[in-house]
Amino acid sequence: MTAVALRRRRMLRRLHGGDALQTAALIVLAVIVLVAALAPWIAPHDPNGLDLSAALGGASGDHPLGTDESGRDVLSRMIYGARTGLLGPLVVVAVSTVLGAVVGVTAAWCGGWVDALLSRAMDLVFALPGLLLAIVLVAVFGPGLTAPIAAMSIAYVPYVGRLVRNVAVQEATRPYIQSYRVQGWSGWTICLRHLAPNIAPLVLAQSAMNFGYSLMDLAALSFLGFGVQPPDSDWGAMINNGASALLQGAVLPALAPGAAIVVAVVAFGIVGEGVADRVAKREA
Repeated sequence: MTAVALRRRRMLRRLHGGDALQTAALIVLAVIVLVAALAPWIAPHDPNGLDLSAALGGASGDHPLGTDESGRDVLSRMIYGARTGLLGPLVVVAVSTVLGAVVGVTAAWCGGWVDALLSRAMDLVFALPGLLLAIVLVAVFGPGLTAPIAAMSIAYVPYVGRLVRNVAVQEATRPYIQSYRVQGWSGWTICLRHLAPNIAPLVLAQSAMNFGYSLMDLAALSFLGFGVQPPDSDWGAMINNGASALLQGAVLPALAPGAAIVVAVVAFGIVGEGVADRVAKREA
């Protein structure tokens, strides 16, 4: 049997096995990212182009997902909405992961009163609902993406920080860490070069799941009118705009972006759980 045939057989075995769902989720996420990146070139219409004569039109060749109450093409707005739908969670996950990792490693490495102080601070932030914090910041700084992203970034820090702290406490007691300490390595060097790479897979898994959750939270804030403002396209805002159309029998303006949010959140959750399962099998 040739090497190409062997590789093909291994790939088919993975697809028929437990990796099939992971592969499908990764393909879905890749498609969403490509759609967001290529929005100006693949959107069939101007997402903000008004045509009141075509308001609430059904699916057609020119408008595959119909039009909204202002006659705007739903498909084009969904394609452009993928940009804000991914950009906001990306910033939230990046900021919360970095801050959470720093707080968690610091708490685990220093121990004592530093650990107690940082742990109680994370508990306090964890007890504060992220959506409520976002609404407060929007009331202070005004609607838009900035305040919700800042609020969600703060709210998601404990999710990463508590995980990193618990794992880092266990890693810090392992012989390889103690050997570096005996050799006189600084705590900063040990954490950066050896501790962080070992806990990175778990942090990656948590971050993937946080991406889906933050996408849903930011869409909810846009639905409530606190996030992306008209006429910019956003999946959450599109659901809000399409809610009134449901009473007139037009379901696509609200159903299509809602389905996109569900698919994206589920795909990120599957990828995150898959990474976590791989880490668990490696450590078993």
